[in-house]
Amino acid sequence: MRHERADLMIGTAQEALQDLIEGRQGDPFSILGLHQYGDLTVIRALLPGAISVDVVEVGTNRVLTRLETIHPGGLFAGAIGSPTKYLFRINWPDAVQETEDPYAFGLLLGDLDLHLIAQGTHYDLGRTLGAIPTEVDGIQGVRFSVWAPNARRVSVIGDFNSWDGRRHPMRLRPQAGVWELFIPRLTHGERYKFELVDAHGNLLPQKADPVARASEAAPSTGSIVASSKPFRWSDEDWMRAHRADRALEGAISIYEVHLGSWLRITEEENRPLDWVELSQRLVPYARDLGFTHIELLPIMEHPFGGSWGYQPLGLFAPTGRHGTPEDFAYFVDRCHAAGIGVILDWVPAHFPTDVWGLARFDGTALYEHEDPREGFHKDWNTLIYNLGRNEVKGFLIASALEWLEHFHVDGIRVDAVASMLYRDYSRNEGEWIPNQYGGRENLEAVEFLKHLNSIIHHRCPHAFTVAEESTAWPGVSKRLDEGGLGFDFKWNMGWMHDTLHYIQDDPVYRKYHHSAMTFGMIYAYSERFILPLSHDEVVHGKGSLFGKMPGDHWQKLANLRAYYGFMWGHPGKKLLFMGGEIAQDAEWSHDGSIHWDLLDQPGHAGLQRLIRDLNTLYKREPALQFGDLNPAGFEWAVADDAENSIYGMLRSAQDRSSHVLIMSNLTPVPRNGYRVGVPAEGRWEVMLNTDAAVYGGADLGQIEVWAERQPTHDKAFSISLTVPPLATVFLRWEG
Repeated sequence: MRHERADLMIGTAQEALQDLIEGRQGDPFSILGLHQYGDLTVIRALLPGAISVDVVEVGTNRVLTRLETIHPGGLFAGAIGSPTKYLFRINWPDAVQETEDPYAFGLLLGDLDLHLIAQGTHYDLGRTLGAIPTEVDGIQGVRFSVWAPNARRVSVIGDFNSWDGRRHPMRLRPQAGVWELFIPRLTHGERYKFELVDAHGNLLPQKADPVARASEAAPSTGSIVASSKPFRWSDEDWMRAHRADRALEGAISIYEVHLGSWLRITEEENRPLDWVELSQRLVPYARDLGFTHIELLPIMEHPFGGSWGYQPLGLFAPTGRHGTPEDFAYFVDRCHAAGIGVILDWVPAHFPTDVWGLARFDGTALYEHEDPREGFHKDWNTLIYNLGRNEVKGFLIASALEWLEHFHVDGIRVDAVASMLYRDYSRNEGEWIPNQYGGRENLEAVEFLKHLNSIIHHRCPHAFTVAEESTAWPGVSKRLDEGGLGFDFKWNMGWMHDTLHYIQDDPVYRKYHHSAMTFGMIYAYSERFILPLSHDEVVHGKGSLFGKMPGDHWQKLANLRAYYGFMWGHPGKKLLFMGGEIAQDAEWSHDGSIHWDLLDQPGHAGLQRLIRDLNTLYKREPALQFGDLNPAGFEWAVADDAENSIYGMLRSAQDRSSHVLIMSNLTPVPRNGYRVGVPAEGRWEVMLNTDAAVYGGADLGQIEVWAERQPTHDKAFSISLTVPPLATVFLRWEG
């Protein structure tokens, strides 16, 4: 039976119809789908480009009606006898498609989900917003949802609808500002974005999904529907055995890696390794060198490779540069199987301005601040997250939990914390807005960081957090109940700057800067510190660590060996950026690779062996671990011998059952018969000498010495040593 057009469009205002055709309609469910008007059952569909549309009864495959063309813009409508389950048989110019009607499905997200999203306390956004393969009313498909409270219309676009924003406009759930739509018969692997019209009717640039769990590899910018199939982990024992509170006291030695430039395959257009290849090559390499953790520069999806990941736009998606999310999970699983933890750099401070990203996402400053005095970083040309907004805080915390819970990552290092804590960070007078009390502290960021650490420690007992904080903000790594920010560790930027400045000096002048190597112990226990020799020290014209060392090639290597020995003997956890373990001679380039051919030279291979032995010693000796966080485990054996540039550190186990003496001579002159006080008589065995021939040194020094009852340095006993030039020696008390 044919019906008049007016009957088929009953209940629909002409203005609303025109908005739908022109892609401005914010309530498509009020027009599309099945509607009952008394005895009349009407079905409407907007399918621009379709030739004809049949309505087919589910189960019988009987054609109930052929929809009539109501508008040349692609609106079809028809009537059926009574409500029933149906699907569309769509005749396209080049294919026939059968699918259920997306507008035949009811509400998707529950009221509790929406309440938590609005409150900023929905910590499983990666399984709520975005694109979730799921089943609705017995039909397989993908549920799309996105937060865009100020948009007039939001649509899902992708290959499945020819990127036509008219085809799949979404439903608004106004209590949370979330738009949703279930598209039947889609599955994982589909490319998609969101198309938004702002409140003024302006079409915005196509937007990637802020909560996408997979993305196209750069330079492409599309989101990808990720699989919801759980990864089959094999690290149950690791996750059960490792707790952050236990890890704090033990040895932590971190190998920092930029995945794209660790190793490239020159024969294949200089491509970087994928996750599976990294599992096969990076993981055993780090294990062989004795590192306890691998820290990855940000792997969250980012548009510009030259940012090294520090300008991310996909905080829930591992970058497509190295493979799929499942491949990344496999990499983490292989790390755990090898006894190695995984730390990810994570950036909640700012995001890039790319128009397809978060910037003015729904036509307003949604994720960022409206006022550039709060919302724009001039240093990095990035936008600053508005941490005063509940939904933004919830978005960021859910991102951190995505990596820790769903990918079993062991720790996150929060980047640029100082830029978050201060409203006047890198700003001149008049370029920033004081807080409500007139101060420079960013109270919203402080609250956010405390809340972040509280949630992580409650939900992820296996994980720890690290702050890259470059100022003297008090209590960064103090517990929340002690008034701190709640991080487990803080990078010791002061130690790094002081000691690198010292070690770059010609040894002739080092005596004038002797305190640079000892000053760090004045504040060493004010925080729980990691000693970082990171990527930041080998870029932007700073040269490599090897290149910073004075002298000829042999002296450079000797200086670096002595410096590493001092670092591993000094209280604090250790971090070394890739390439430092082989004394890379050139500055790091993110487009290149580590200069692995240097290992053909004995001196560079020897330094790599030294790193392996330092890590082994660190993990084996309780005396080298206890004093990392507890002042009872450390004292200076020699701190004031500036004339000879000698340093002596005494490390002791908690029960005082073992002692390790670390002696560093940072001049090219051997110190023979150098007497130093020790806490116990008996034999002191040399465990490691950075001047040993196996490391490329001259092999000066002793194998063992005996303590005598000769008071020195306020100790009843002392030993007489030969301290080799430009070397660090570790001695253990053997009784």
